[in-house]
Amino acid sequence: METPDPQPEPPLVKDEASDAATRSLIEDVRQLAVDGRTLLEAELAYQKSRATLAGQTAKGMAGWIALALALVFFALMALVMGLLLALTPLIGGWLAMLAVVLGTLLAAALSGWLAMRKWHAMERRLREDEAA
Repeated sequence: METPDPQPEPPLVKDEASDAATRSLIEDVRQLAVDGRTLLEAELAYQKSRATLAGQTAKGMAGWIALALALVFFALMALVMGLLLALTPLIGGWLAMLAVVLGTLLAAALSGWLAMRKWHAMERRLREDEAA
């Protein structure tokens, strides 16, 4: 038995001269709309997968950030206790406590002042952007 020769596959791109005579503007517009919709669906799926990945990563990061902040807090508490223990023999318990509390409040005030400066600088930039 002889197997029939398979028919050649049609080319991916038709000859423009013969294709132009059979196409219409309406068909081209319909095809453009279909292509645009396909592109939009693909873009939405891509952005959704990116958002999902970002959300999952943020959840994992939140736990590690919370642990890091807790450890920093405990390290600062150890520093405060160490300062109290180191200063007590030198200046007495009450003065050591006063010095550590005042030093901690001074550090907190400096941090707050720096944060407010950053906040006001950001507000100025945003106002300049709105004016432009």
